[in-house]
Amino acid sequence: MLRFNAMKKLHYIYPALAALLLTACTKDLNQVPISAATTATFYTQTNDFLQASNAVYSALRNYPDRQLNLSETRSDNLYAVSDGGVRDWEGINSFHKTIASNPYVSEAWSTNYNGIYRANVLLDQLKTNGKIVTDVSLRTRLEAEAKFLRAFFYFDLVRFFGKVPLVDRPVTALEAQEIPRNSVAEVYALILSDLQFAEKNLPEVYAAADKGRATRWAAKAALALVYMTRSGPTYGIEGPGLGVSEWSQALTQLNDIISSNKFSLLPSYANIFSFTNENNAEVVFDIQYANGLTPVVGSTFAWLLVPDSYFLANGKAVQGGLTIRPVATDLLNSYDAKDTRKAFSIQSGFTYNGVAETNSFVKKYVDLTKVPANNRLDWPINFITYRYTDILMLKAECILRGNSGGVQADVDAIVNQVRTRAGLAAVTNVTFAQLLQERRREFVGEGSRWHDLVRSGLIETIIPAWITAEDVQKKMQPFQKNYIIYPVPQTELDAKPGLYTQNAGY
Repeated sequence: MLRFNAMKKLHYIYPALAALLLTACTKDLNQVPISAATTATFYTQTNDFLQASNAVYSALRNYPDRQLNLSETRSDNLYAVSDGGVRDWEGINSFHKTIASNPYVSEAWSTNYNGIYRANVLLDQLKTNGKIVTDVSLRTRLEAEAKFLRAFFYFDLVRFFGKVPLVDRPVTALEAQEIPRNSVAEVYALILSDLQFAEKNLPEVYAAADKGRATRWAAKAALALVYMTRSGPTYGIEGPGLGVSEWSQALTQLNDIISSNKFSLLPSYANIFSFTNENNAEVVFDIQYANGLTPVVGSTFAWLLVPDSYFLANGKAVQGGLTIRPVATDLLNSYDAKDTRKAFSIQSGFTYNGVAETNSFVKKYVDLTKVPANNRLDWPINFITYRYTDILMLKAECILRGNSGGVQADVDAIVNQVRTRAGLAAVTNVTFAQLLQERRREFVGEGSRWHDLVRSGLIETIIPAWITAEDVQKKMQPFQKNYIIYPVPQTELDAKPGLYTQNAGY
């Protein structure tokens, strides 16, 4: 079965390629490229291209953690300003101006560019040495996968940073020092071109051994979200929204996924995230992991929002210094008493060593029977990036925002499918604000909330009001629209002073 460890087993990547990729992994854009001689030496047979493709996928490993640290924690889902010590996530949650050196911010930039670099090397080799792959359909598929992933990495960058350097080929360290940040529109042009190629050339399904690779449906889901994000307001900043009103384009992609009949809602909410039910009917695209291997290639996101003391209270020796990031009172109070999603997704207190923890925290991906015995960084559970419930609810959003391709009854039907599964009564005449709240409860702990707020156009109203009501410790900074995106990492500014200008507000 295809897993995160480089699609079946990361240790199958040839040692030569592993060494090349380690050489390429630096913390800024000034990466030493694979030399022409070394690259030519490596790409000598079809399997070399397959392993290089696997290496591009491997750059997805930190994606879930990033969404939890920079989207979930930034949002009104968590009130995580203080736990009695200084934590990297505190400045993220409380809107500090001085987070350009924050490790979460730096990781988002460097890891995405590392993935882009790997994709560019593979695409370059397919162009120059691709005839080594004699199966033309495989060669086209590998190109489509690389372009899907390059677009995926760039979309993550645009949503978090706005303007970023556009690099669509392998470059030398000296060349990298001369590449400025491109406009958001220019970056989107590459994203759309890549995804449109992927949508046309990726297969609809893979054999079992390749389960987990990007499919046509994954490309359509990504395209839809890109169109919707571009359609969000600009807020007068150079962020991810362009105000272009592409809701109908997004709706076309979403309807294609729905009409394919390849996916369906699971009757049980909990079963979507079960360790024993991965690759279920809800999964449109996920990031795959396996544990117990050397080198370690399991996931860490399941543990990320859960304090060590909770595991210790349940007899699990998982210690990494993690303390609680409390769920916001506002979110807790938004759940209906009958909503089954709350108890599954959120742990409402516990006791350890006779001390009661009264704050709640997100535990959606934690199964206490599956806690890694030897390494807290080696969970086997996959992270679902696009799931079918999201496809349906994004369709409802397009209908409400775009006023074409659907009617109110369609929106109500979608929301009521989701509510019925959660044990709730049906509703009628669902508004956009209600849909946004339903998404908040449905996708808590999945890293989508900040992106939803930015896309909605309501972030400038929702976040300030939430801070006023929630910030009992008076430690959060006033929200301003510049905080919709993050600062350019200080390491990037220092690499060549003057090449980049810091984002406003930082």
